[in-house]
Amino acid sequence: MQNRRILYHAVAFIVVAIWGSTFVFTKLLLLGGFSPAQIFALRFLIAYIMLLAFSLWRGIRWLADSWKDELLMLGLGVTGGSLYFVAENGAMTYTTTTNTSLIVCLCPLFASALIGLFYKSQRLNRLQVAGTLMAAAGVVVVVLNGHFVLHLSPVGDSLAFVACLCWAVYSLLMIPANARYDTVFITRKVFFYGLLSMAPYFALHPGLNIHLFMEQPMLLWNLLFLGCVASTLCFLAWTWVMKKLGAVVATNYVYFNPVVTILFAWLVLSESITAFFVLGTMLILTGMYLSDRRKA
Repeated sequence: MQNRRILYHAVAFIVVAIWGSTFVFTKLLLLGGFSPAQIFALRFLIAYIMLLAFSLWRGIRWLADSWKDELLMLGLGVTGGSLYFVAENGAMTYTTTTNTSLIVCLCPLFASALIGLFYKSQRLNRLQVAGTLMAAAGVVVVVLNGHFVLHLSPVGDSLAFVACLCWAVYSLLMIPANARYDTVFITRKVFFYGLLSMAPYFALHPGLNIHLFMEQPMLLWNLLFLGCVASTLCFLAWTWVMKKLGAVVATNYVYFNPVVTILFAWLVLSESITAFFVLGTMLILTGMYLSDRRKA
């Protein structure tokens, strides 16, 4: 059991590590001429086609057991798909990376509180509360990196906060979904309803700017990474991990997101590692350890 739990934590860390690197790929697509909605639609379309092909090969299940469960899947597709990604990607166009990272990566605080309201069994004890607050403080230290000046942008910061709340609600809705359905079915439904809920937007703003891939071929590789790896594989793994670790513990791994982003920038862009990064990382690691403790 201990070895399996280590595996669950390792998978959660790998998923968040991959998601932490997606900012660079998303930013390049934004700079290449794609809108936040187009990036989301293209990456989710790739992911849905892949999972649909797999489901058809293995024997597909089209609908949930009831219309209420189907609405649950719709909620997952909106909060974990269309609304979350459009809000997060849109925030990057209106505010700084620092603001976006800081607000979005504090979503475990909101997720823990929201889940605790509905599920008494998943409420944090005092030690776990101290741990998640310590990890949140570590995120602040890492993201601000010694520069304690935030450039306020009402639109951008509000969009980042919407994305933060979306992921908290997504984590909450995943609890009953995981209790009744398998990982592949849930993930395919998330992609399907994520795409379907974007239909009104594309009815008003048609087009995916596919021609940009002909003009800038490297952008295609960025999209394939986002669609095949960061969406298909990572969403499957994340749904599985939430089932094994619980929504609260799994969601706390989002705290590692800015750490991975900075490490990725250090490896690829030769950006420096500061003492604030080391201190913040230590706070996050210690907080994560405490938040996984079950004793009061």
